[in-house]
Amino acid sequence: MSNFHSNFLRTAAALALLLTTALGTGCAASGPYVRPTDPSQTKYVQTPAGEGTPQVSFGGGPPDAWWTLLGSTEIDRLVSLALQNNQSIAGAQAHLAAARERIRAARGALYPQVDAAVDAQRTRFGATVLGPLAKDFPLFSAYAAGPMVSYDFDLFGGTRSRVEVAAATAQYESSRLEAVALSVSGNVVIEALRIAALRAQIRVAQGIVADDGHMLALIRAAREAGAVSEMDVLSAQSQADHDRTLLPPLQQELSVARDALSSLVGAPPSDWTAPDVNLDDLKLAQHLPVALPSELVHRRPDIDAAEAQLHAASATVGIATADLYPHLTLSAAIGEQGLLGGGPSETAWNVLGGLTAPIFHGGTLTAERRAAQDEYRAALAAYRQTVVDAFSQVADTLQALGNDAESLSTQRRALESASASLALTRDAYAAGNAGYVQVLDAQRLHQQAQLGEVQANSQRYVDAVKLFLAAGGRVELPRT
Repeated sequence: MSNFHSNFLRTAAALALLLTTALGTGCAASGPYVRPTDPSQTKYVQTPAGEGTPQVSFGGGPPDAWWTLLGSTEIDRLVSLALQNNQSIAGAQAHLAAARERIRAARGALYPQVDAAVDAQRTRFGATVLGPLAKDFPLFSAYAAGPMVSYDFDLFGGTRSRVEVAAATAQYESSRLEAVALSVSGNVVIEALRIAALRAQIRVAQGIVADDGHMLALIRAAREAGAVSEMDVLSAQSQADHDRTLLPPLQQELSVARDALSSLVGAPPSDWTAPDVNLDDLKLAQHLPVALPSELVHRRPDIDAAEAQLHAASATVGIATADLYPHLTLSAAIGEQGLLGGGPSETAWNVLGGLTAPIFHGGTLTAERRAAQDEYRAALAAYRQTVVDAFSQVADTLQALGNDAESLSTQRRALESASASLALTRDAYAAGNAGYVQVLDAQRLHQQAQLGEVQANSQRYVDAVKLFLAAGGRVELPRT
């Protein structure tokens, strides 16, 4: 036991000397990550919104279930169904789970590593070991078996930086999952609005065709009475045939929109029918919640993802820096040793401390550190550009809503004028004071005004959705 204690003390003293030497060669490899400062901007656009534009309420941003601001129970159900069944979301969730497991894997290197070791060897000693007796010493087979423990002191934070990279990668995957969910919810609402707009346009087109049929019947009756020429009948028939061509393209677009919505909710079109959403049932609030610029950088998943990549790049610099400094490791083994041919076995142990320090690697280590620093600067530039792009998207949607309000107001005035003009022209035609060409012109203007009013109204809702997505809308995924 005295030999054991003396050997152990000598080993401990040597390790203490190695540790003191290593700590004296430098300081920590890299400092802690510092996130970029929040932007100082207080607004997104320079000019105020036009008359009729919904007012913007700056603050924390839209609610998590931002689509409820449209006041449609059908849209609420569609988004809920998509968040549960969309396969892109399922894939992003699996990527996040894998990234979180890699954090646990990286943290394992912070603890002592324990392995089982078994060695077997067949040996003949030479004269260097036994001298003249070597020729008389027989061949023998020996074994050693037992646990082995090793530990890296991580003096300069290389392992901790790897854990930091894994954590930043998991944050990136978390932000990516939120971005996928936000994109899915936004696409569901936009496709539902597209379906509603197409159904409204189809109703307008069907009404136009019905009016054409009624007008054609009146003209034919007038022709039989000799009040009009055959030219008027042919013109009316041509107009009716032309207006019928409006329906097939709209119906095809409606089928495509329904199929796209089916894909978003994770169901094949043959097994699921998209519910009908009516534009008239939607309500757009006059006060739209928008996050302040300083808050937007904490809410948008693309900005969060860019920051996570910046964090990972910073930690990678720490890994490359730690590689420039010494590594101190301690290993110990204990186990049974004996001859394979039989005989008594004994317990043996050993403790080994090691210090490795880079001296010459042909410039590899310093070049890798400079490369990591360059990658960090690239990630910082990408982060800043992502923030600028986000602000531009919010500005675009705010300006679009202002233009939408003006467009809708103009289309409604045009529809009122066209409706009045068409009614007067038809009365004049019935009284014989106008020709059918005038009726056709009035009809075309009325048709264009009807379709334009539907399109302007639906575009206003689409741009409101884009504002919610750009201005800090979030999605809370259902728990599984």
